[in-house]
Amino acid sequence: MRTTSTLPQGLKVCGVVPARLGSTRLPRKVLRDVAGKPMLQWVLEAANHPDLLANLVVATDAEEVRLFCEGAGWRALMTSPDHPSGTDRLWEVAQQIAADVYVNIQGDEPLLRREHLEALLAPFADANVEVTTLATPMPREEAADPNRVKVVVARLSAAGGRALYFSRALIPYDREDSPGGPILKHLGFYAYRRAVLELFHRAKPSALESRERLEQLRLLENGVAIHVALTPYDTVGVDTEADLLRAEAILRARGK
Repeated sequence: MRTTSTLPQGLKVCGVVPARLGSTRLPRKVLRDVAGKPMLQWVLEAANHPDLLANLVVATDAEEVRLFCEGAGWRALMTSPDHPSGTDRLWEVAQQIAADVYVNIQGDEPLLRREHLEALLAPFADANVEVTTLATPMPREEAADPNRVKVVVARLSAAGGRALYFSRALIPYDREDSPGGPILKHLGFYAYRRAVLELFHRAKPSALESRERLEQLRLLENGVAIHVALTPYDTVGVDTEADLLRAEAILRARGK
C-alpha cells in the first residue's frame, strides 16, 4: 500500500546522493555488489519517491559512477574532486538545481526507507526549522563504539528535538543515581534549507568538527539549530567489509 506523502505543502525538495569511489576503508564501495545489486542502486531505488523529492540526482567526481547512473536511468552530475565533504558536494548541486530544501542521502546507506525521508521532511512545516537529521534508540552495549555516533537532544519528545551535541564518545554519561533514558544513535541523513548549505560551505571547519571528525558540529558551532527527528528504523552505514556483509544479510532477509 502506498504511503500518504507528509511533504509540507509547496516545499520543493531535491534529493542528492553524494557518491565517490575514493573511500579508503572500503574502496569503490558505492558500486560494490550487495545482495545482487550495486549498493548505489539500492539507495536510488529506495529514494525514488517523486511525491517527496522533486529531483533525485547523484553527485559524483567519478566518471565510472556517472556512466553507471546513465546506463541505469538515473541522473548524475559531475562535481569537483576537491570537495572535503558530501555537504560541500550538495552545495555545488544547489548552484545548478533550484529547490527549497536539499536532502543529503548517503550513497552507502542501502537500508534507506521512505519513512526516513518522511521523518526528515515533516519538520519543515515549521518555517523556523533550518536543518534536520535522524536518530534512533541504540542498545547500550553498542554505544561505546566510536563508529556509532551519538546525539544528545534537548526536550526529547516523540517528535524529536533540538540537537545539543553529537559525539563518538558515549553521551550522555549516566551516574548511578540518574533516571537514565535512551541513548540515541545518529543516522547520517540530513535535509538543509539552501541558506544553511551556503553557510556550511563558506564557514571554515570548526575546532570540535576537526576533533570529532563530525561535520555537523560546524553548524552547531556557528549557531545553527539542528532538529533531530526520531525513527524506529535503524540502518547500516557501509564503511567496512563487515558492514557490507551485515547490510547484505538484512536485505536478503527482507527479500525472503
